[in-house]
Amino acid sequence: MRIFMLGASGTIGRATLAELTSRGHEVFCFGRAQGDVTDLHSIERDGFRGQSFDAVVSCMASRNGLPRDAWAIDHRAHSLVLQAAKAAGVKHFVLLSAICVQQPKLAFQHAKLAFEAELIASGLAYSIVRPTAYFKSLSGQVARVMKGKPYLIFGDGCLTRCKPISDQDLARYLCNCLDDEKLKNKILPIGGPGEASSPREQGEDLFELLGKPAKFRAVPVALMSGIIFLLSILGRVFPRLAEKAEMARIGHYYATESMLLWNAATQSYDAEATPAFGTDTLKDFHRKIISGDAKIDLGEHAVF
Repeated sequence: MRIFMLGASGTIGRATLAELTSRGHEVFCFGRAQGDVTDLHSIERDGFRGQSFDAVVSCMASRNGLPRDAWAIDHRAHSLVLQAAKAAGVKHFVLLSAICVQQPKLAFQHAKLAFEAELIASGLAYSIVRPTAYFKSLSGQVARVMKGKPYLIFGDGCLTRCKPISDQDLARYLCNCLDDEKLKNKILPIGGPGEASSPREQGEDLFELLGKPAKFRAVPVALMSGIIFLLSILGRVFPRLAEKAEMARIGHYYATESMLLWNAATQSYDAEATPAFGTDTLKDFHRKIISGDAKIDLGEHAVF
């Protein structure tokens, strides 16, 4: 197929691009080097260029989740690409979204949901993929633990659970959406293989790999709430502190909400009902980091 791709420069985007090309697809990557994704004329002139494509695959997302960036990228830029794609005769749109939009409390979640609704109503075939936690999002403490520092947890470390999925497994799943009719016109939550795990269990696995006794340091969730309140008040006067307050709210969300399928009937997260895919495990990934066979580029995910 001829694929128009967004977000190919990110870690998941690079893995998806590699998977697409390995399957024999012809891929045109539209990014900052090619044009302006927030400008419809640039998308049409520098992106589609009057050519035909079979599908759009988007791994594009806002860099930090702050409101202005989220609405500009997660919503409006995608909306403009959708408009241009329809005009160019594209039949299928594969969108990398996020499982956290099930319980939206943050700007970027509302922005993603707004575009999801537009895509569903567009008339194009769609595959909206909502993955659980990424390996890189859960690997920010490997280096500090290797240096002998404690593993930081919120509360008792068992407040949340997830089914981590690797970039490569997620890339394979995204590419499967192009070929499998059962994955079209659906919202697709997806996690990695194995049982759901908590931050404490992930930390215990890391200490086991290092051959060290487990050493944790608990951060009270109430402390985060207090920081958010203070930054929100100060943010009324100092705009930069308002941004920090939003970043703190994002951190609080991930510290208190599981990245699993939400069961509306029980009003709880359901690990058993969360689909699993792939073969890569977080523990194996951490083993590769420790041995030097893998590296992570945390970027905006650098929290600890």
